[in-house]
Amino acid sequence: MAEYRIALLPGDGIGPEVVSVARRVMEACSKHQGFSITFKEFPFGAEYYLKHKEVLPKGAFDDIGESKALLLGAVGDPRVPPGPLEQELLLALRFHFDQYLNLRPAVSFPNVPIPIRLGSDQQIDMLIVRENTEDFYMNLGGHGFGQMSAGFLAERALYSATGNISLNFTPPIEAAYSMGILSEPAIRRIANKAFQLAGMLQKPRMHSATKSNALPHLYGFWDRIVEDVSHSYPAVELVRINVDNLAYKLPRSPLDFGVVLCPNLFGDIISDLVSGLTGGLGLTASGNIGDTLSMFEPVHGSAPDIAGTGRANPLAAVLSASMMLNYIGEQEGAAVIDAAVHQYLRTDVGQAFPIELGGTLKTDEVGDRLVSIILDEDD
Repeated sequence: MAEYRIALLPGDGIGPEVVSVARRVMEACSKHQGFSITFKEFPFGAEYYLKHKEVLPKGAFDDIGESKALLLGAVGDPRVPPGPLEQELLLALRFHFDQYLNLRPAVSFPNVPIPIRLGSDQQIDMLIVRENTEDFYMNLGGHGFGQMSAGFLAERALYSATGNISLNFTPPIEAAYSMGILSEPAIRRIANKAFQLAGMLQKPRMHSATKSNALPHLYGFWDRIVEDVSHSYPAVELVRINVDNLAYKLPRSPLDFGVVLCPNLFGDIISDLVSGLTGGLGLTASGNIGDTLSMFEPVHGSAPDIAGTGRANPLAAVLSASMMLNYIGEQEGAAVIDAAVHQYLRTDVGQAFPIELGGTLKTDEVGDRLVSIILDEDD
């Protein structure tokens, strides 16, 4: 019997509620498929930060890294100002474990309303491939009045970058700045992954979305490296597109897109856009994948306004758990969870849907239904 240790970081707001459902579904799947999962839960998030005045204790990364993979609920709390939880927890996990590949599937589901009209036999089926360690998410910047000077350090698995920046405004004004960095090895490895996924998923073309006409130094460099990588994948057509043009075309002709490769910032934005096209953030899973520990999480936030009410839709967390099982080698288990979600949405139409989708089922009740389907139990 295969055995796996999975780290759980439920986090804040609705995070613990949706992670609890995902855990139950994974346990039902392991029983159905005959493998074993041991879970280790970590308490980090807003409550831990407010109590201990630190985001993570010493050795936290080592403890988390002992697991096969990590399932994250959500981070964010109105009692904590923006920055610490996002930078020192979420992004720190991505950077520490070099989770350079962010995958965000965008798939339309049966009986889930979407804002565009499709034929009865048509389905949106996209994969946003987002570079996850560079661009404008490196936390290199600052603000000041008149004169600003600061050193910076960016440490990645691929390199360490150090430097200094000095700005002088005449007349003296208050200003802020942020730096984006792209490197050849980081672009090359994410482009290779995108082309490989396009081939594996039998997508005839791969779109690469940047804004090189306005930012040629940064994104023109990206375009050049991706173009070079494309020569190794003659079976997949590379289509370069400006990200604003992509945002215009996606709602008008989503079936024209399969695999979309983006730098970090644009990938974050476009993946939310396609989530809106396919039923909402409550159905959108994601994976932050590297060569060591990978992290899986629903795209939605912590939604503190509905925490504890049972209104949270757990399907995105469940689908993220499915992505996790696929990643650790339990592809059949992942298929079982995906099939259960589709069966639930196909047959339990109306009041039996999650509250977010217009039904009356609370978070745990949706979990009950999925577990019942997986274990083939009578209602």
